[in-house]
Amino acid sequence: MVIKKLWVGIGCQKGISQQLINLVIKKVFQENQLIYHEIAGIATIDKKASEIGLLEFCKLEKLPLKTFSAELLNNVFVPNPNNTITKLVGTSSVAEASAILAASEITSTEIMLLVPKQIFRLPEAPATITVAVAKSETLIF
Repeated sequence: MVIKKLWVGIGCQKGISQQLINLVIKKVFQENQLIYHEIAGIATIDKKASEIGLLEFCKLEKLPLKTFSAELLNNVFVPNPNNTITKLVGTSSVAEASAILAASEITSTEIMLLVPKQIFRLPEAPATITVAVAKSETLIF
């Protein structure tokens, strides 16, 4: 049995495709030697809850999509805040904060940000995507 304990936080521009999401996540996992099948789910800001590319990706990969309000995301300490996006979405972190929040929803766990945010702007796609990965580790007492 595979224990899924990796949460992928995603920040993206409107109109992102599921193909680009898939490509970027696989690239991040390969570069960081993470196991793709350990993904527990995708996390993002609630403003992206109806983003077609995210919904299609989650459906295709059979992964839950967890969303969080800007207020909740603002309460998470992240190593790489971006105050520029605060004006746009109401928080200085989407990818890192949502990955950490999603991973922390499991009780009795230690949370680690395995992959700080990475921003991708591919020439063949007009949209930008930011990805971060957090891990929840069950503590044994």
